[in-house]
Amino acid sequence: MNNNFRYGVDKLTVGKALEISRGSIKAILTEEVKERILQNYKAVQSIANGEKLVYSINTGFGPLCRTRISKEETGKLQENLLKSHSVGVGSPIESEISKLMLILKVHALCMGYSGISLKVVERICWHINNNFIPLVPKQGSVGASGDLAPLAHLFLPLIGLGFLTQDSKNYTPTEKILTERKMNPLKLHAKEGLALINGTQFISAYGVKISEKFSNCLDHADLISALTLEGYLGSPQPFVEKLIQLRPHRGAIIVANRIRKFLENSQFVESHKDCERVQDPYSIRCIPQVHGASRDALLHLNEKLECELNSITDNPIIFSEQESYSGGNFHGQPLALPLDYICLAASELGNISDRRIFLLLEGKWGLPSNLIEKAGLNSGFMMTQYTSAALVSENKSFCFPASADSIPTGGGQEDHVSMAPISARKAFKILNNLEKILAIELLCAAQAFDFRRPLKSSIILEECHKYIRNRIPHINEDTILSEYINSALDIIKSNELLKIS
Repeated sequence: MNNNFRYGVDKLTVGKALEISRGSIKAILTEEVKERILQNYKAVQSIANGEKLVYSINTGFGPLCRTRISKEETGKLQENLLKSHSVGVGSPIESEISKLMLILKVHALCMGYSGISLKVVERICWHINNNFIPLVPKQGSVGASGDLAPLAHLFLPLIGLGFLTQDSKNYTPTEKILTERKMNPLKLHAKEGLALINGTQFISAYGVKISEKFSNCLDHADLISALTLEGYLGSPQPFVEKLIQLRPHRGAIIVANRIRKFLENSQFVESHKDCERVQDPYSIRCIPQVHGASRDALLHLNEKLECELNSITDNPIIFSEQESYSGGNFHGQPLALPLDYICLAASELGNISDRRIFLLLEGKWGLPSNLIEKAGLNSGFMMTQYTSAALVSENKSFCFPASADSIPTGGGQEDHVSMAPISARKAFKILNNLEKILAIELLCAAQAFDFRRPLKSSIILEECHKYIRNRIPHINEDTILSEYINSALDIIKSNELLKIS
C-alpha cells in the first residue's frame, strides 16, 4: 500500500503535516498536480503578456495597485516583492515551524490557483526533502494580506538570498549552500513572488504546533489531576456519568470518562468513600467542566485549522486566463479568533492546576505541610507554588486578544488587519508556560501519592507513578527542586505517561 501524501490532492491534517515535517511519511507531486500547475502558470503568463490590468501580475502591490508594470519588468517586480517585504525582526522561529510553512505552502500551490511555475514548487520541495530550512524572524506580520514578512523571508533562498539551517541552530547564507551544491537561484516570473508571500502559512504552521502541544497538555492535565485527586483523597462523585450527561458538553464528557478510567478499582477511593468530607474544592470537583471547556476550545481550533490547511489563501486567485478574482482569502481573522480562544483556554488550564498544587501543600487530610516530613526545618515543596503562581500570572498577561486590535497598513488599502500572528505567538508562549505548571503539579502529586501507602491506586495510576519514580525520587529533605521540575517537564514532553494510560 502506498502511504505517500499527495500535495494538492489529499486532505492535509495537523497530524499529516507533522508527519511530513518529521519524515514519517513522504509527500509527493503527482503527474496530475504537475499538469494542473503548468496550465495555471500558462494562464498567468498569458495575462502578463496581455493588456488587461490584473493585480500584482502587471500592477504594483498593495497601495500601488493602480501602477502598471511593463511586460519586461514583471519578473523584476516579483523579486522586488521578496526583498522589500523581508522586514521581519526578532529571533528566528523554530525551524520546524518554518518547515511546516514550506509544507503548507506547497500544498496550497499544488491546488493550482496561484500561477506558480513547477520549477518553483520543485525547489521548495527540495528544501523540505533535504531539510534546508530558511530563517524566518518571529515579528513583523499583522496577518492581513497573509503573512507577508515571514513568507518573504521564508522564500528569499529561492532567489539566492537569506539564510538556511539543517540543525535548527546554525544558519548559513543561502548563496554558500547553493554554490556548494552547484545550484543556481531561481528567476521569478509574473505573479510568482506574490503567490509565495500572500497566504496564512505562518499563522497556520504555528496553529499546527499549538494544536499538538495543547492536545498533549490537555491529556496530561487530566492524568496529573487524577494523581492529585488520589493524593488529596478527593471524591470520584463529580465524574459520575449520569451526572455529567445532564450537562453534556463534549469536552466535559471526554474528561469525565478519562478520570473514571484512571480511578477504576482504586483502593484510595474505597478507603474514604464514607468520610465526612461532603465536597472537594472546585479545582478538583470541577475538573470535567474546566478541563472540558479548554478541550472544546481545541476542538474549535482544529475545525478551523483543518479548513485553513486545505484552503487557497492567495490573492489574486487565477481560475483561467479569462477568469481571475481579487479577494480577501488571505485575511487571518478565521484563525485569529480561535487562537485567542486558545490563549484563554490554555491559561485557565494552568490556573486550575496551580490551585490544585496549593491544595496539596496545605497540610490537610493526612498530608504533611508542604509535602515534606519535618516541615519547618524543611520548606519542602512550598516554593514550587510560587513558581506556578508566577507562570500563571504571566500567562494571564498574555490573554488580551490580539484580534481585538487593528492598525491600518499599506497606506490605508489594508485598513483592517487580524493580528493573528501575534495571537499565535502568544498562544505558543502560554503553552510553554503551561507545560511547566503541569510539571510542577506532577511533581507534587507524585509526592502526595507516596503518603497514601500502603494503599494501591488503579493499575493505570500505579504504572504512571512507578514511571515517575524511576526518574524522580521521593523527596525526604530539602534539596534543589528545579532539576526535578525539569525532569517532570521532560516526562510531559516525552508523552510516555500517555502511552501507559
